[in-house]
Amino acid sequence: MLPFTVELKPGAPVYEQVVYSVKKAMVSGQLSPGDEFPSVRAISQQLKINPNTAHKIVAALTSDGLLEVRPGIGTFVSQAPPGNKAERTALLEDEVEQLVVEARRLSLQLQDVVEAVRKHWNHLRKP
Repeated sequence: MLPFTVELKPGAPVYEQVVYSVKKAMVSGQLSPGDEFPSVRAISQQLKINPNTAHKIVAALTSDGLLEVRPGIGTFVSQAPPGNKAERTALLEDEVEQLVVEARRLSLQLQDVVEAVRKHWNHLRKP
């Protein structure tokens, strides 16, 4: 059984959905630093996805500094977030732009967006 939950939905790449689910599990405390991460084979079998896709997921998370590969031992959740605060904030640029465009399209006010973000922020707060 995988230590994170993912509901694969049609229309979005499987790779992106799984990477997002893993990141969500990390920020919500479902996955903690030092936890062992499932192998490419386990991910492939559990999610019934191509092993190449599972490998791409692990490689991307490793490249982002979220996973650490220990040869001969396994793959583990990284101990520290990658980069400094400015670098980590820069990773949100595309998502923030998409959120702002969609909010403006829906004629929402800034306070509505802030409240929606606050609601989700509190929902994902670590225990």
